[in-house]
Amino acid sequence: MKATPLSNCERRFILRAVEERKRLDGRQCYDYRNVRISFGADYGCCIVELGKTRVLAQVSCELVPPKPNRPTEGILFFNLELSPMAAPGFEPGRQTDLLVKLNRLIERCLRNSKCIDTESLCVVAGEKVWQIRLDLHLLNHDGNIIDAASIAGIVALCHFRRPDVSVQGEEVTVYTPEERDPVPLSIHHMPICVSFAFFQQGTYLLVDPSEREERVMDGVLVIAMNKHREICTMQSSGGIMLIKDQVLRCSKITAVKVAEITELIQKALENDQKVRKEGGKFGFAESIPNQKITAFKMESAAVDTNDVEEQAEEIITKADPPSEVSAKPILHTPGTAQIGEGIENSWGDLEESDKEEAVEEEDESEVTALECQKMETEDTSTMKETKKDEPIVLSDSEEEEVVILEPQELPKKTRAQTNSKQENTSKKAFNKRRKKKRAA
Repeated sequence: MKATPLSNCERRFILRAVEERKRLDGRQCYDYRNVRISFGADYGCCIVELGKTRVLAQVSCELVPPKPNRPTEGILFFNLELSPMAAPGFEPGRQTDLLVKLNRLIERCLRNSKCIDTESLCVVAGEKVWQIRLDLHLLNHDGNIIDAASIAGIVALCHFRRPDVSVQGEEVTVYTPEERDPVPLSIHHMPICVSFAFFQQGTYLLVDPSEREERVMDGVLVIAMNKHREICTMQSSGGIMLIKDQVLRCSKITAVKVAEITELIQKALENDQKVRKEGGKFGFAESIPNQKITAFKMESAAVDTNDVEEQAEEIITKADPPSEVSAKPILHTPGTAQIGEGIENSWGDLEESDKEEAVEEEDESEVTALECQKMETEDTSTMKETKKDEPIVLSDSEEEEVVILEPQELPKKTRAQTNSKQENTSKKAFNKRRKKKRAA
């Protein structure tokens, strides 16, 4: 990721705020940003918002052959994508160091912690098992991607339902949701990541760093834990050396935050399941609050259609009388029309004036064409007279006779002068006729 670097002034300002135990968004040092969970119309789809950081999670499944070394276990596949839509510094289709680190952290948090019972995904041992695929897409980057991605991943896995399957001999039947209710995944616990940012070689500590705080921090510590206070994974990055007391303090803070987030996730899943059973509205569109400019829906309001005619008559009687309508439109200049409120349309008069001008132009073009023909005939007669006096040169060859004619340049000049005179006279006549029409 090639983000725009912070200036020295911004860097000093953030560090000074950290030293004074203040943050840019008004939080305390150990405060977590608000977590908001919204589900999609299908099972296994959700969006998690951690402040302004947004992550979309989607779970899918398919029947595949198992791995040779684990014939009775299902397959788990995790993929996180950082698109340019989230931040301009992300490049599509490129495996950056940050992306590789985040994918490894998610795999260790969800797969290595054994939070999902992979043996329950086996359909036929050694032949067919379920492959669960979790796709995470970063929609907006405002810091602490790993925490938002871990919450979105575990929520999508808990919300997902796979199709029911029956095995009779060697035949495997996969039922649709209309035939049989889908089956949820067997999840033992919910590992959730909590990130800690350290400044000035571990002297100052912040929970859930924002995007600007991540640029200034010296190092970060990520702890994945469940509500039973079992540490699933831990990773420290950056050039810092942490002592035992700092790690213990971070683990205690993690236990409190994980308990709060786990309770929030369970409430969100229960509410969604309750709405789906009752047949209510659910999905991303329904999670948008009403009475806002960005919402494309409004509550339906009843319209009273009683006494409509009486109300219309009252409005007509109280209204002002219409303005006077002029009988004839005013044509200020030929070739114009006048339209507007209380004035009749005069486009018909405009069309008639255009037709008259077109007829006059045709008559004038015919007159000028006749005059040009007369001048051409006169020019040809003068050319013939001049050619009679000039000698004719014959070639000495016996095969053919070649006649060389050398016309003078005087006829061209006279013709050009006459043409210019004709154009001037025609223009003067047209202008006179136009002035007469305007006067009339």
